Amino acid sequence: MGKHLNQAIDSFLDLKPGDFVVHIAHGIARFKGIQTLTKGQQQEEHLHLEFADSQALHVPISKIGLVQKYIAGNKHKPKLAKIGGQLWLKHKKAVQEAVFDLAEEMIELQARREAQPGIAFPPDSDWQREFDAAFPFRETEDQLYAIEAVKRDMELARPMDRLLCGDVGFGKTEVAIRAAFKAVDAGYQVAVLVPTTILAEQHARTFAERMEDYPVTVSALSRFQTKQEQKHIIENLTAGKVDIIIGTHRIVSEDIRFHNLGLVVIDEEQRFGVQHKERLKMFRDSVDVLTMTATPIPRTLHFSLLGIREISNLETPPENRLAVQTEIIRFDDKIVRDAILRELDRDGQIYFVHNRVYDINEIAMRLQQIVPECRIGIGHAQMPDEELEYVMRSFMDHEFDMLVCTTIIESGLDIPNANTMFIDDAGKYGLADLHQLRGRVGRYIHQAYCYLLLSQTQSVNPTAMKRLRAIEDYAHLGSGFNIAMRDLEIRGTGNILGTQQSGHIATVGYEMYCQFLETAIRTLKRMPPRTVIDVELDLPGAALIPMDYVKDQRIKIDLYRRLTRVSTLEESMDLRKEMQKRFGKPPLEVRRLLIHSQIKVLAHGYRIRNIKLESGLANDSGYVVIEYVSQKLVGELREKLRLQGLELRTTQDRKGYIPMKDRLSRDSEPDKILAFVLRLLAEPAA
Repeated sequence: MGKHLNQAIDSFLDLKPGDFVVHIAHGIARFKGIQTLTKGQQQEEHLHLEFADSQALHVPISKIGLVQKYIAGNKHKPKLAKIGGQLWLKHKKAVQEAVFDLAEEMIELQARREAQPGIAFPPDSDWQREFDAAFPFRETEDQLYAIEAVKRDMELARPMDRLLCGDVGFGKTEVAIRAAFKAVDAGYQVAVLVPTTILAEQHARTFAERMEDYPVTVSALSRFQTKQEQKHIIENLTAGKVDIIIGTHRIVSEDIRFHNLGLVVIDEEQRFGVQHKERLKMFRDSVDVLTMTATPIPRTLHFSLLGIREISNLETPPENRLAVQTEIIRFDDKIVRDAILRELDRDGQIYFVHNRVYDINEIAMRLQQIVPECRIGIGHAQMPDEELEYVMRSFMDHEFDMLVCTTIIESGLDIPNANTMFIDDAGKYGLADLHQLRGRVGRYIHQAYCYLLLSQTQSVNPTAMKRLRAIEDYAHLGSGFNIAMRDLEIRGTGNILGTQQSGHIATVGYEMYCQFLETAIRTLKRMPPRTVIDVELDLPGAALIPMDYVKDQRIKIDLYRRLTRVSTLEESMDLRKEMQKRFGKPPLEVRRLLIHSQIKVLAHGYRIRNIKLESGLANDSGYVVIEYVSQKLVGELREKLRLQGLELRTTQDRKGYIPMKDRLSRDSEPDKILAFVLRLLAEPAA
């Protein structure tokens, strides 16, 4: 699993008041907000949940793992559950049984693939190291991590099936180029499969430029070539005279024969049809496959996390990259003209996306009237191939200032000089499409702009407006994961795991469904369950994140979630360092919260379930009381405490009492008590 993945996943499960949530024990509720409550000796923040019949439940932040955001599409509002109702338990059981069957099927597929002999590529040669070092930019840490993972997979004697997720412009192509060079260096051919002819041309040029100092033959196969040219390329491919072939679905046609295929790179696999995917499945049985995507479909994403497929995640933007400023506006001649002139003044270029061919010429004429000084070209897929190729190449060579086009540019043109985009009738596009289109600008160091244009007269339906607000909200770099999950919320789950599973997801929510799936897979693979730290603390003092320390409630919830998942002392210290770096020195309440996480980790090591304080007799200082599971481990704790001059008395109901004696009393300052409890568990035996 990529090192940043937990953080990325948490970030798209943010909660805001009014959202539907799933409580693991009770079912679907409505999140009403966060409230600070005092329980026992402890002041703690709680999630306020509303169930059916206006029943309220307050879940302590330390138990935030019991609550998940409900994601399953919003075509129908889910019905609120009754606290303690039996229906929820029945629904959960039915989903778990269905998920177990699916997990068996998935594991069988994985086992079949892993049993297939694959190509074990040799370690990097001197040429490979020289080629890697010639990259003219500084790689991000994520890129280096992904490159290393891909090469490691290629050197194993089984077919690689790795997914490379990274936002547009985050360096996926360079990872693929290095993998391709490694395959060619070992004497194998590479096929690069892309969804559009424009992207095929773009990739062919990028690969060829990167490899021009080496004896590597790169060819493109697309409809821009004549039948005679295609025939010649196919013959050379069969004879082994082409090392890297780049093209659309044409290269997985039945008439294509490879001399020695070793690696297939697939860009945006979800955009290929069922027939092509079946052909790709055949490739996966014998050759290494690297799939690249900017907006991972949730199915692919979660399967990767489950270990059914390997995943690398590029989250870090390249140096000096700026987020694209995104704005929703009504089509207004003055605003459009000002934005175009601003781009022309810095000698830049503009995309104007209009996805209807029948009136694209009229739109171009209107724009020419608005900005007469702008040189305008038109491009769409219904043009003759030669004409389209001429327009695209002319735009690349800056013979046009503005390209009025359909979504043909969605996965293709990489022009650093084009940094303003208009998307006409933006409400008619899917979320992933908007994100991909916007990724065509802002690919260099200049500030880029994307305007989502709406009609002056027509209203926009609520679902379309949600999509537009989402693309505006997620304008920051690296938001592909967030986009994928928001898209799931808006459009529903029918295609994630097949239609037979979509009803199960709607019943329990996407996150719980995936947890069931992961549990089933771990059970079937005889893997140990994930470490879950579940220790109750009732210790004095407020332990929370104050509003004046972290003002954004979504970030605060994200931090609480991560605190509950801390499973080592190192993770607790790392989180403290991160919080200090992001928000400044943690206040007392936050420091207590972090100490709580450390106490829980140490207590879990002794299988302790509960720690609290109890009053003693009149002349007694009181006790630290523990509830435990393991007699053996509590015996080890007793011996350790004896060496510290402390005693541990146990009872038949698996409770342990540690007298505080003269060390401190139950009424001591909370921080002294916390420090004392931490030392009880952490201090090594002398």
